[in-house]
Amino acid sequence: MNFDRMPPYNEQAEQSILGAMLLDKQAVSDAAELLAGDDFYMPAHKELFLAMMELYRSGHPVDLVTLVNELERRGSLEAVGGLDYVTLLTQQLPTLGHAQNYMEIVRDKGTLRRLISYGNSVVKKSYEASQETREIISESESELFSIATKKDTSSLEPIKDVLLDTYEHIETVAQNKGEVMGLPTGFASLDTLTTGLHPSELILIAARPSMGKTSFALNIAQHVAMKQKGAVAMFSLEMNKEQLANRLLCSEAMVDMQKVRNGNLTDHDWTELAKAMGRLGAAPIFIDDTPGISTMEMRSKCMRLSINQNGLALVVVDYLQLMTSGRRIENRQAEVSEISRALKVMSRELNVPVIALSQLSRAPDSRDDHRPRLSDLRESGAIEQDADIVMFLYRDAVYNPETEVGNQAEIIVAKQRNGPIGKLKVSWLGEYTRFVDMARA
Repeated sequence: MNFDRMPPYNEQAEQSILGAMLLDKQAVSDAAELLAGDDFYMPAHKELFLAMMELYRSGHPVDLVTLVNELERRGSLEAVGGLDYVTLLTQQLPTLGHAQNYMEIVRDKGTLRRLISYGNSVVKKSYEASQETREIISESESELFSIATKKDTSSLEPIKDVLLDTYEHIETVAQNKGEVMGLPTGFASLDTLTTGLHPSELILIAARPSMGKTSFALNIAQHVAMKQKGAVAMFSLEMNKEQLANRLLCSEAMVDMQKVRNGNLTDHDWTELAKAMGRLGAAPIFIDDTPGISTMEMRSKCMRLSINQNGLALVVVDYLQLMTSGRRIENRQAEVSEISRALKVMSRELNVPVIALSQLSRAPDSRDDHRPRLSDLRESGAIEQDADIVMFLYRDAVYNPETEVGNQAEIIVAKQRNGPIGKLKVSWLGEYTRFVDMARA
């Protein structure tokens, strides 16, 4: 293979963008959103772009005078061609109105160069074989995902740039008081406490058996896919696809699951099931029931789905203790710790909330108050540390069938890294495997 060919680039498009930025405020704003320094192939053009971005992010105007002054401050005016070349940029712009088209050309050329570099790296690693094959595949997929999603993970970011994004987020929240800024769960009281599920969060839902943790997670997934139209990846390690689909269908149709099991369905039930089939079939829900799936396999599948669906909204894992790390680890506690860390890393790489269901130890069964505590998390304290939110599900009726609270369930938010903790009440409609807000029960 010949790797000595000239990398793809378009010098005139690069010049035209820089000229447009010197003449038009909107072009500067568009470039800040669409381009990065590495999209420019010519070193002088990259330096000119970075100097203009420095002015823009500092709140200064971008024009010929301010740019020359900034280049002199950086000591790079002569390196970019001097005053004559900077002035020439404003005179060589074909059409100001086509600036965004030029930006797309330069961005695409930059992506092609990154793909070439990526391919060369994969070839080099594969020939050297100094890593395990799985590691090479994992790193390669991660890098390709970064290129496809235009994420730059190669450099540190100045605090002033981070603060600019932070301040804009604060402004957005202030302008939308009372609205759920994250991904709504479908449970109003929970959304009020958490402001929804947020990108990069690992959300742990834990409970003793029969409390309904799978149903609760499915209810959230249904809401995200059907109401928010977001793509949801569901990894079911405990139930197969058909069992999971059965639960989703009965919950959506509000048809008793037991009637579906024994076939004792009325005409009304059939009608509701048919309607629910149509609604669910159109929802962007994707199910994987691979037994004992490893974190690496899950990550790869999520990355591919994110690219194919133009982004993921939510990942659900049922449940954490049935996963494997993909490596030989004798200590199960250490393996669960590694799995929880990998899920947290995945949530950050994909920039989506990841819901992981988890088992609890038997400790709640032996206490007078059976409500779960953080110390009850099974097999690893690292799960609690990695999770941004830890929720427990508790239904008193599981322990006390004659309880006064009947079908009432509690969502106990025992940990929230960026918000308050609290206890919320919802209703459990067991025949439909569905939780609903108390007001809707």
